Amino acid sequence: MDDSRTVHWRRDASTSRTVRVLWALGVGTFLAAIALIVFGRFYGLTAETGGQSIVVATLAAAAVAIVAVVLAGQADDRLERLGRYVPFWTPSGGSFRQALDAAAGAVVMGAIIFALVLFVGPGIGFGLATATIPFAVVLIMLSSFLQSVGALDLEEGRLYLYEPEVSVDLDLIEDVSVRHVGDAAMVKLAYEQPNGQYVQGPRRLVVPPGIARELQAIVRS
Repeated sequence: MDDSRTVHWRRDASTSRTVRVLWALGVGTFLAAIALIVFGRFYGLTAETGGQSIVVATLAAAAVAIVAVVLAGQADDRLERLGRYVPFWTPSGGSFRQALDAAAGAVVMGAIIFALVLFVGPGIGFGLATATIPFAVVLIMLSSFLQSVGALDLEEGRLYLYEPEVSVDLDLIEDVSVRHVGDAAMVKLAYEQPNGQYVQGPRRLVVPPGIARELQAIVRS
């Protein structure tokens, strides 16, 4: 493809704050549930030894440390440099960033779950806390739906999508409707049916607004 006539885009956790937050809260909910189960076990075991305050203080200190690291500027870069001194480990900036996002999401969702149990009451609170698990699945699925990576070849008149790889001839697209939601554009593609044949290709996409406008202008022209 000729790069001078091709428009590339990438919409994922590294470029979209919406995708990043949804993924962090979704994964963080599972981590928070596991952490609170382990915390509850240790809290119960230390009831007779009087060490419950130590367990609570440890959990609170871990949460504060995670928040402090996330709020610090370029925290993932610092951790990546530190990881270079660990033998048999190849650090990756993307993996560090994802780990920090998941940890921050765990702190937020852990605080919500803890508040539900503490203030609503054990019965209803535990029920609402349990409901956060399917809610987390929805968040992860939504973050996956809002991601897209591809290219729009203006010279060849083709739309290329990656992950999975799909190539669509723009001449086969009959119309493009666009709905803007925040920093994203929800694109609906309507295909022609030459000789009554079904045309394979994505029917709905989530792309940056600029890509949506370019695609709509090409098809309608």
